[in-house]
Amino acid sequence: MPTDDELFEAIVDLREEDVLRIAEDRMLAGEDPIRVAELCRGAMAEVGDRFAKKEYFLSQLVLSAEIFREIMEILEPRILERTKGEEKIGRVVIGTVKGDVHDIGKNIVVGMLKGNGFDVVDLGVDVEAERFVDQIMEMKPQIVGMSCLISVAWESMKNTIEAIEAAGLRESVRIIVGGGLVNEQVAQHVGADAYANDVIRGISLCKEWVTP
Repeated sequence: MPTDDELFEAIVDLREEDVLRIAEDRMLAGEDPIRVAELCRGAMAEVGDRFAKKEYFLSQLVLSAEIFREIMEILEPRILERTKGEEKIGRVVIGTVKGDVHDIGKNIVVGMLKGNGFDVVDLGVDVEAERFVDQIMEMKPQIVGMSCLISVAWESMKNTIEAIEAAGLRESVRIIVGGGLVNEQVAQHVGADAYANDVIRGISLCKEWVTP
């Protein structure tokens, strides 16, 4: 079976065919899909670092996102099968806020939340504040996740949380924000309960918040 290093290097080197072959091989071998997803997350973080250092161009970042989407198409059915029949531990509504269309990090979080027993409503990207409000009313989640990669979308986060508060829903949910430039100061500015700078911290906080 292909090693962790082989999969990691194939993703970082953007060798699409090799990545998908290795992912399929590992699933056929009975590998834990959540573990494979976490390994892929680490490789995607390395791609992001190379882009930040100007070692990769935007076109390569876009290709990496497409490769990751294809990986998750392989992994997600196995993740869902693994948790089939298990009682969901909580419900999360999540989306990339208005003005931002980046979704690599969000998609990783969605997959990992599902694998950890959460019922997840993924609103996609460029999500209006009103849509968050509508879905909170309809789905009644315990947790709302908001993502953005660009700093100009911070105000969209702030406006969305203000809309949730204006609708009388703020006390019913915990709000977590994330993204490449999001930190504690941003979380406080927008009015969130917390921020997550990696998927492990995000999952840990969500589990903590739904634990009686």
